[in-house]
Amino acid sequence: MQNTSIAWTNHTFNPWWGCTPVSSGCDHCYAWAWDIRVGGDHWGKDQPRREFGDKHWADPLKWNLAAKSEGVRHKVFCASMADVMDDEAPPGARERLWGLIDQTSHLIWQLLTKRPHRYERYLPAAFTHDNVWLGISTENQHYYNVRWPILRAACERYHCISFVSYEPALGPLSMLGFPSFPNWVICGGESGPHRRPMEQQWAENLLAECNCHGRPEFFMKQMSASTPEKGAELIPVHLLVRNFPDGGSTAR
Repeated sequence: MQNTSIAWTNHTFNPWWGCTPVSSGCDHCYAWAWDIRVGGDHWGKDQPRREFGDKHWADPLKWNLAAKSEGVRHKVFCASMADVMDDEAPPGARERLWGLIDQTSHLIWQLLTKRPHRYERYLPAAFTHDNVWLGISTENQHYYNVRWPILRAACERYHCISFVSYEPALGPLSMLGFPSFPNWVICGGESGPHRRPMEQQWAENLLAECNCHGRPEFFMKQMSASTPEKGAELIPVHLLVRNFPDGGSTAR
């Protein structure tokens, strides 16, 4: 998409649509629901993923030119309608993505997965992109404990900025049990008619940890609400912190 309502990025790009649920954070997946709504059937093991043509793949090249003209790097969330580390990705799609990243040095590619153990499997052996941030999605302490050490090792190996999307927040989360921290933490409650509530204290505690240690940077996306927009409106003033790993911030 040229524009997106996701507050922590500028664009979204999907090399394909479709995924297989892996944990409780997937139960009310907005992407899965949207796929069904538009008549798709691309979720689950052995289900075909939706693929796209050359016009779709050319969009980031246009964003790259615009970013170059503006003298800034635009952020691209990849992939909002898939998991970029999905074992059932269409043949060749991931390789095409790496080539696209190579051609778009004025974009920051935000790769997010619930399968960080596959970063080492699927990233190119000579992965040297300085315009890629590697991230994990984690909904509670258990999955943070499982996924963060794997992400940390991947980011150390590939010299990438690390980030954690604590969304939907389904339980309290502390980062203090590890000797290192990610560069960036995004916090958000679940939205939708069947949303599971996020306790405000969870976000407050996580922000306090970030402030105490000077990192990671903290980005409060939304509280639990019927829609992401209403969730953003419900953020208390003391939690309305929206920082990025480079130290910049936005008041979106």
